[in-house]
Amino acid sequence: MNATPKKRTAKFWLCIALVICLISCIGASVVQTNFGKVTIKDLRFETSSGHQMSALLLIPDNATAENPAPAIVCSHGWYNNREMQDLNYVEYARRGFVVLSIDMYGHGNSDNLPNGTWWDDANNANGMYDAVKMMAQLPFVDASRIGVTGHSNGALASRTAVLLDNKADTQLIAAALLVSNDAVYTDENGSYYNMFGSRDAGIVACQYDEFFHRVKQEDGSRSAPRDYIHQATAQSFLYFGQDPAGQEERSSYTMYTQDIDGQEAIRVIFNPAITHPWAHFSKGVVASSIGFFDAALGAPVSIDGNNQIWQFKVFFNAIGLVGFMMFAVSLALVLVGTKPFASLKAPELVAPAPALTGRGKSWFWASNLIAAVFSFVVYMIGYSIIGGSMPSFFPQSPVYFIGMWSLLCGLFTLVLIAIGNRITGKRDAALTGVRISLPKLGLTILLALIVAVASYGLVFLADYFFKTDFRLWVLPLKAFTADKLPIILMYLPFFLVYYICNSISINCYSYFEMGKKPWVNTTVMAVFNALAPVVMVIVMYSCFFITGHLPSEFVPWFGGSIIGIWLYPIIVILPVAAVVSRILYKRTRNPYLAGILMALLVTTMSCTNTLTQL
Repeated sequence: MNATPKKRTAKFWLCIALVICLISCIGASVVQTNFGKVTIKDLRFETSSGHQMSALLLIPDNATAENPAPAIVCSHGWYNNREMQDLNYVEYARRGFVVLSIDMYGHGNSDNLPNGTWWDDANNANGMYDAVKMMAQLPFVDASRIGVTGHSNGALASRTAVLLDNKADTQLIAAALLVSNDAVYTDENGSYYNMFGSRDAGIVACQYDEFFHRVKQEDGSRSAPRDYIHQATAQSFLYFGQDPAGQEERSSYTMYTQDIDGQEAIRVIFNPAITHPWAHFSKGVVASSIGFFDAALGAPVSIDGNNQIWQFKVFFNAIGLVGFMMFAVSLALVLVGTKPFASLKAPELVAPAPALTGRGKSWFWASNLIAAVFSFVVYMIGYSIIGGSMPSFFPQSPVYFIGMWSLLCGLFTLVLIAIGNRITGKRDAALTGVRISLPKLGLTILLALIVAVASYGLVFLADYFFKTDFRLWVLPLKAFTADKLPIILMYLPFFLVYYICNSISINCYSYFEMGKKPWVNTTVMAVFNALAPVVMVIVMYSCFFITGHLPSEFVPWFGGSIIGIWLYPIIVILPVAAVVSRILYKRTRNPYLAGILMALLVTTMSCTNTLTQL
C-alpha cells in the first residue's frame, strides 16, 4: 500500500526560509571579504563639514602602515545607498585597493541636509570630498593615489569633489571616473577647458542613458546619448580640454595620454550600449573601471578585469530576498495556527468559486484591462501633476509619487468592484471575507506588524553579523536607523489603501476556477498586477532603443526620465503581492492580512532606500 506523501507544514517552510537567509548572509559575506582576505568595517564618523557619514570601509590584507595601498572612494546615485556600489567595492578590494563606499548625505544612514544645499561648498560635494579627506589620513592608504568614482549623482559628487580639490592647497584626488554623468566641459566663458588638470579621468557614457550625454544642436533639439562619442563635448574631454574642431575624431575604449604640468595624464570614455541604471549591474562597466583604476593608480594585486566574483554576491543576495519573503509568509501561517491568532484561521482551505460565465466572465477581463489602462495613464500623465503638488512636509518625493499613484489605483479598484457588483450581482461580503469584525481586524493588524518586524529583524541580523543585506539590483532590503520610522508611518496610508484593495480584488472577487490547475488563476492575477508597469517599460524603452530618445522628449506629458527606472522594482513586487495575498487568503479567508503585511514591507523598503529631503 502506497503511503500518501505528507504535506509540508508552515513550520517546515519557516525553517527552510531561515536556512536560505543564513546561506545568503554567509555566501555574500564570503564573496565581499574575498574569502577572508578583506576586512569590512561599518563606519559612522563626523566629517570635516560637520555631518555624520555612514560608509563601508574595505581594507585588503596587503594594505598596511608599512605598505600603504592606493584607495578609491565610491558613491551611489540619487535615491540609492552605499550597498549599491557592491559590484565595484568587491572587485576593487580584491585587487588590493582600500575602498570606502559612502552613503551621500540625505541617503542611507548619513545625516540629512536642508533641501538644495547638497552641493554647497561647505558640504564638500555632498560628502564625497569629506570622504576623500578622511581616507587621506588613514595610515594604510597611499594619500598620493586616491581615486573617486560614482554612479549618476555619485559621479556628480566625484566631479564636484575634483572642482573643490582644484582650490585646495594640497590636492588629494589623483584619478576620477564618472559613471553615467558628464564632466564639466566649458568654463564660465563657454570655452573648452580641462577641469581635471593632470589627474587621470574617465567617463562611462551609456548609449541609452535616460539623463545625460546629450548636447544641444543648432536646431534646438538635443542629440541622442548613443551619439555622445561623436559630439564636441566628448571629443574636447578626450583632447584634454582643447577645442576639438578640425582634429581627428578620437574613439571610445582607448586610453589617451598627454603630459600635463609634467605628469602623464589619461583620458578615456567607455561607451557601453546599456541604460543608465544598468551601469551598476554590468560586468562590462566593472571591467572598464578596473582597467581605468589599474592604469591610473596601479592595482597592488594583478587580476584580469573580466575575472569578477561580485555576481556571486548578487546571487546570494537574491536568494536572501526569496528567503525573506518565504519567512514572512510562513511566519504568518505559523502564527495563525497559534492560540492568540486562532480565530483568524479559516476552518478549511478556501476553495475557488465556480468558473465565471456570461457577464461575470466578460466583466472580469474587461475590468482588469480597464484597471491596467487607468494605472498606465495616471502614472505617465500624473507624474508632473502629482510631483508638483507634493506638500513640503513630505520628505521623500519618489515615495510620494509612487504612493499617490498606488492610492489612486487602489481607490479605482473599489470603483470597479462596485460597478462589477451591479453588473454581475453583489457577493456576500461575509462569505468572501470582505466584512470583518473589529476584534478580528485588530488581530489582523497585530499579526501583520509582528510578521513585518520579525522579517526585518532578519535584515538587521544580516547587517550586524555579516555586513550584508538582501538585495537584487533595485530591489533592496537593508537595515536602517530610527529616524526613518516616522517617515515610514507618514507614507504607510498610501500603500495600505492600494495593497488592501488589491488583495480584496484578487481574492474576494477574482478567485474562481480557471483552467485545469488551481495555480492558473493566481498566475493570471499576478500578470494583471504587473501588466501596466510592464507595458510602460516596453513602450518607453522600445521608443528609446529605436529612436535614441525617450517618449517624453517627443511628448512632454509622457512621464519623465526617472519614472521608467522607478518601475523596475514594481514589476517584481506586484506579482509577488498577488501570490502572497492568495497564499494567505486561502488559509485565512482574510484579504486584509496580506494587504497590510505587503504595505508594511513595501513602505519600509521604499522609505529606507531613497533620498530624504529636509
